[in-house]
Amino acid sequence: MNHPRVILVEDEPLLALMMEDLLIDLGCEIAASFGSLSPALAWLAAQVRLPDGAVLDVNLGGGETVFPLALALRARGVPFVFATGYGVLPSEGFDEAPLILKPVDPGKLIPVIKAFGAAA
Repeated sequence: MNHPRVILVEDEPLLALMMEDLLIDLGCEIAASFGSLSPALAWLAAQVRLPDGAVLDVNLGGGETVFPLALALRARGVPFVFATGYGVLPSEGFDEAPLILKPVDPGKLIPVIKAFGAAA
């Protein structure tokens, strides 16, 4: 498997560290990790070399969601997966995007990561 470059957006620091470790264990390179939307959007806009995929926490602190970043990733052809603890994704036009529940089962993340690697 390729070593896909992945960005992570997760607002809970402990969960972010755990998810980074899991992604590395699954063979990913962490291109960047963010706890909020604005720096993630700024980072993406500045990239010449896009990531191979992204793992996005749906609900971020302060009532913001990750959907603007998902739209920007989609526009640039970067695949992503949503991670949520709520079990359902609000209808925001992302029906095609994979959804995994937190706490993340590594077995459910593996096929998503393989797809990121195939896109790399």
